[in-house]
Amino acid sequence: MSNAFYDAGGQRAAKVNDLFATIARRYDLINDLQSFGLHRLWKRRVLQLARIKPGGRALDLCCGTGDIALALAQQGAATTGLDFSQPMLEVAAQRQRNLKSQISNLKFIQGDAQQVPFPDGSFDVVTVGYGLRNLTSWERGLDEMHRVARPGARLIVLEFGKPANALWRALYFMHLRCSVPLVGLLFCGNASAYAYILESLKHYPAQLAVAEKMRGLKLANVCVINLLGGAMAINYGEKPK
Repeated sequence: MSNAFYDAGGQRAAKVNDLFATIARRYDLINDLQSFGLHRLWKRRVLQLARIKPGGRALDLCCGTGDIALALAQQGAATTGLDFSQPMLEVAAQRQRNLKSQISNLKFIQGDAQQVPFPDGSFDVVTVGYGLRNLTSWERGLDEMHRVARPGARLIVLEFGKPANALWRALYFMHLRCSVPLVGLLFCGNASAYAYILESLKHYPAQLAVAEKMRGLKLANVCVINLLGGAMAINYGEKPK
């Protein structure tokens, strides 16, 4: 049975936009519930890999409710968070306003990660957390990350992965098929919104293909950091100087 929010063709962007409009207000809560809070640790690993310096420029694509963008800005980077979902951006902007110490070096903009509205070589760090899988063309998304990165910049992708171990992969997919939609139903009132994760992951080639694409872009120091036995993964590469 097909998922209400998944479309492999020309309606992909509109369907994904509907999805995030549906879950925006409960997105952070359900992230904590479905990952048992571990997504916070994984995002900290992204920040460690970013090695951003005060005054550097950072771009977080598919920024959602702003976790990674906010953290980059708190480390002193002039940061832009880009997302196509206005409801998600509204949550991110509210989180920024709610901070006790105001962050003036962060802006959120609406846009397409496949057509990034910045010139070539603009950023020292380009990140995307749980967004590459949702693009109509994840390859085009990586091309854009590479284009707007300066020489020496770090490109970092945090995303759902596909475990190499067949037994662990089967158990993990069962969790995504059964437990995660149930959490979505109980706390968001919509099981399909979270059943989408598994449906999209089936069509996403995951961490090994992302690493191959990074090598094809001639990135240096390309590596895959598997988390939870490959259920999650960080892809890392550096644009040569």
